[in-house]
Amino acid sequence: MAEIRVAAVGDVHVGRDTRAFPDGRLDQLHDQADVLLLAGDLTQHGYAHEAGVLAGELLGLRLPVVAVLGNHDYHQGDESRIRAELERAKVIVLEGQSTVLHVSGMEIGIAGAKGFGGGFSGACGSDFGEDEMKAFMRHSRARADALYAALEGVRCDVKIALTHYAPTKHTLLGERLEIYPFLGSYYLAEAIDRTGCTAAFHGHAHAGTERGITPGGVPVRNVARPVIKHAYKVYTLSNGAALSDVAIASVRSA
Repeated sequence: MAEIRVAAVGDVHVGRDTRAFPDGRLDQLHDQADVLLLAGDLTQHGYAHEAGVLAGELLGLRLPVVAVLGNHDYHQGDESRIRAELERAKVIVLEGQSTVLHVSGMEIGIAGAKGFGGGFSGACGSDFGEDEMKAFMRHSRARADALYAALEGVRCDVKIALTHYAPTKHTLLGERLEIYPFLGSYYLAEAIDRTGCTAAFHGHAHAGTERGITPGGVPVRNVARPVIKHAYKVYTLSNGAALSDVAIASVRSA
């Protein structure tokens, strides 16, 4: 059975003077992985020039890079220019969209959306009451619906969901319970479970836990940099086999 090696990291928070991958951490990536996933919060303050720093690091990388944006990347309302900067480096940026890559004789489909908060079964918001609350939950539902449409529309051997917000509370363990509703939503898990995903990757929860699972049994990995504590991690997937993972490159101070 063919295997696909997926490198993933989120929450690199690049600033004007802060790189995502210092000390040549990407030099050997093409020998270690077949694709690199970036799970949002790629910039520190949401400026396009910060995305330009990251684009410069990724330019010329000899494998596909697929990304979603995170809440930091939306902070200045400059997300369109951030996307353009990344696309200049041939990064595939997804928001309610999917892409299919041909790897090791298989088709790997990646559907991405930022996602949003809202909480999880038994402790979640509802589309009721004040306009502000209804707007919050409707945005959460809309981003999950966008992920569902992207996942449902892709035909492939291995299907991956890429988000910034968490689809399960399992990967939030370590975070304060009070902020769970702002870290993810069960709507995302519903989208993932209904569409036959092989695995799901997200970031955002810096104090969370790496490994989790959706109610439908899909493996979830929180790849926020503070959680995985590496420049990236490589995960091995195949059509029908369990997801395994291994640390490849450790992070050192720039």
